[in-house]
Amino acid sequence: MAAIRSAKKDLRQLARKSLAEISAESIVSQTQIALNILLSIPEYVSAKRISVYLSMPVGEISTTPIVENALCQGKKVFIPYINKAPFPLAGSHPIPLMDMMALHSKVDLEAFTRDSWGIPVPSEDSISERENCLGDTGRGRAEWIGIEKGEGGLDLIVLPGMAFDTGLRRLGHGKGYYDFFLQRYSGSRKKGIPMPCLVGLALKEQVLPDGESIPTDTTDWPLDKLIVGDGRLLQSNIRPKP
Repeated sequence: MAAIRSAKKDLRQLARKSLAEISAESIVSQTQIALNILLSIPEYVSAKRISVYLSMPVGEISTTPIVENALCQGKKVFIPYINKAPFPLAGSHPIPLMDMMALHSKVDLEAFTRDSWGIPVPSEDSISERENCLGDTGRGRAEWIGIEKGEGGLDLIVLPGMAFDTGLRRLGHGKGYYDFFLQRYSGSRKKGIPMPCLVGLALKEQVLPDGESIPTDTTDWPLDKLIVGDGRLLQSNIRPKP
């Protein structure tokens, strides 16, 4: 585990240097290419409830046009929200949890403020009134309510990352928010209900060369699909962790 953590840390440092050199023009161009692919895949077309990360101003595919398209298509859109107040979990120390909260409209999004990463975030006061993707409103123990009764849930999740490989592995920023959210989601769904389709978005500079791989352990969730800004669509024929 220590060796894997060290390898991930080294890879993140390399990724930061590479991302800092990508021009704004290239990100705009690659975003459009990735958007066209995402909007055409059957899993997105048929999805009624999706989660989309809200992108940073630089260094990754912009998700603003995805959010706008999904809202226009009448899809229910959920966005990540990191709870500032930690919640105690059985058998572990309290940690901040990531929930997926409803985004009401484009006007709602435009009212968000930006955090230290430049990511738009809803006001803390609004969270208690927003639908949680797991079937309730607000946060905290909402993950245990609703989804096991057939309410809530997601059809597709669009995930960010610092680096990816052609084996559909993903390197996040090191907080474990998405992996832990997916663990919670998996544990709260009804038996036989599939996990959401996990789709990664990558600039071409974020994808490791063929033959190289992201170091992973048993807590890391692989993607179902990876859309790259150079036009590639990488996908698995096997759904991971049913």
